[in-house]
Amino acid sequence: MTGPSILDDTGNDHERFEAELVAQDRDATRVSTADVEETTARRLVNELVDDDIVTAVAEQRVLVHEPSGEAFDSIRQLAVFHRGWSAGQDADEEGE
Repeated sequence: MTGPSILDDTGNDHERFEAELVAQDRDATRVSTADVEETTARRLVNELVDDDIVTAVAEQRVLVHEPSGEAFDSIRQLAVFHRGWSAGQDADEEGE
Protein backbone atom coordinates (compact mmCIF):
# COMPACT_ATOMS: atom_id res chain seq x y z
CA MET A 1 0.00 0.00 0.00
CA THR A 2 1.14 3.48 -0.75
CA GLY A 3 -0.71 5.30 2.04
CA PRO A 4 -3.33 4.97 4.74
CA SER A 5 -6.68 3.61 3.69
CA ILE A 6 -9.57 6.05 3.65
CA LEU A 7 -11.57 3.41 5.52
CA ASP A 8 -9.08 3.52 8.40
CA ASP A 9 -9.37 7.31 8.81
CA THR A 10 -11.16 7.99 12.11
CA GLY A 11 -10.38 11.70 12.23
CA ASN A 12 -14.00 12.83 12.03
CA ASP A 13 -15.54 10.10 14.22
CA HIS A 14 -15.73 12.34 17.28
CA GLU A 15 -17.64 14.99 15.31
CA ARG A 16 -20.15 12.44 14.00
CA PHE A 17 -20.55 10.97 17.49
CA GLU A 18 -21.13 14.41 19.02
CA ALA A 19 -23.67 15.30 16.32
CA GLU A 20 -25.54 12.06 17.01
CA LEU A 21 -25.63 12.77 20.76
CA VAL A 22 -26.99 16.27 20.13
CA ALA A 23 -29.70 14.81 17.87
CA GLN A 24 -30.63 12.24 20.55
CA ASP A 25 -30.87 14.99 23.18
CA ARG A 26 -33.08 17.04 20.87
CA ASP A 27 -35.34 14.03 20.24
CA ALA A 28 -35.61 13.33 23.98
CA THR A 29 -36.85 16.86 24.71
CA ARG A 30 -39.48 16.95 21.96
CA VAL A 31 -43.13 16.61 22.84
CA SER A 32 -44.58 13.26 21.84
CA THR A 33 -47.72 13.52 19.78
CA ALA A 34 -48.13 9.89 18.79
CA ASP A 35 -50.81 7.60 20.14
CA VAL A 36 -53.06 10.04 21.96
CA GLU A 37 -55.78 8.04 23.69
CA GLU A 38 -59.43 8.95 23.06
CA THR A 39 -60.09 9.98 26.68
CA THR A 40 -56.98 12.15 26.77
CA ALA A 41 -57.95 13.76 23.45
CA ARG A 42 -61.49 14.48 24.66
CA ARG A 43 -60.22 16.04 27.89
CA LEU A 44 -57.70 18.22 26.02
CA VAL A 45 -60.23 19.37 23.41
CA ASN A 46 -62.80 20.17 26.13
CA GLU A 47 -60.17 22.33 27.85
CA LEU A 48 -59.34 24.04 24.55
CA VAL A 49 -63.03 24.77 23.93
CA ASP A 50 -63.36 26.19 27.46
CA ASP A 51 -60.29 28.39 26.85
CA ASP A 52 -61.69 29.63 23.48
CA ILE A 53 -58.78 28.09 21.58
CA VAL A 54 -61.08 25.70 19.72
CA THR A 55 -64.47 26.53 18.28
CA ALA A 56 -67.03 23.85 17.44
CA VAL A 57 -68.88 24.52 14.17
CA ALA A 58 -71.94 22.30 14.56
CA GLU A 59 -73.43 22.76 11.10
CA GLN A 60 -70.16 21.65 9.48
CA ARG A 61 -69.34 19.09 12.18
CA VAL A 62 -65.80 20.38 12.60
CA LEU A 63 -63.62 21.80 15.32
CA VAL A 64 -61.60 24.88 14.40
CA HIS A 65 -58.23 25.49 16.04
CA GLU A 66 -58.45 29.28 16.23
CA PRO A 67 -54.74 30.20 16.51
CA SER A 68 -53.88 28.31 13.33
CA GLY A 69 -57.23 28.42 11.52
CA GLU A 70 -57.10 24.64 10.88
CA ALA A 71 -60.37 22.65 10.96
CA PHE A 72 -60.66 19.04 12.13
CA ASP A 73 -63.42 16.46 12.07
CA SER A 74 -61.60 14.21 14.54
CA ILE A 75 -60.99 14.98 18.20
CA ARG A 76 -57.84 12.86 18.22
CA GLN A 77 -56.41 14.61 15.15
CA LEU A 78 -57.07 17.97 16.75
CA ALA A 79 -55.43 16.90 20.03
CA VAL A 80 -52.33 15.63 18.23
CA PHE A 81 -52.19 18.76 16.06
CA HIS A 82 -52.52 21.07 19.07
CA ARG A 83 -49.74 19.28 20.96
CA GLY A 84 -47.45 19.60 17.96
CA TRP A 85 -48.49 23.19 17.33
CA SER A 86 -47.88 24.09 20.99
CA ALA A 87 -44.47 22.43 20.93
CA GLY A 88 -43.61 24.40 17.81
CA GLN A 89 -44.71 27.65 19.42
CA ASP A 90 -42.63 26.87 22.53
CA ALA A 91 -39.59 26.09 20.36
CA ASP A 92 -40.04 29.37 18.49
CA GLU A 93 -40.18 31.31 21.77
CA GLU A 94 -37.01 29.59 23.03
CA GLY A 95 -35.22 30.43 19.80
CA GLU A 96 -35.93 34.16 20.05
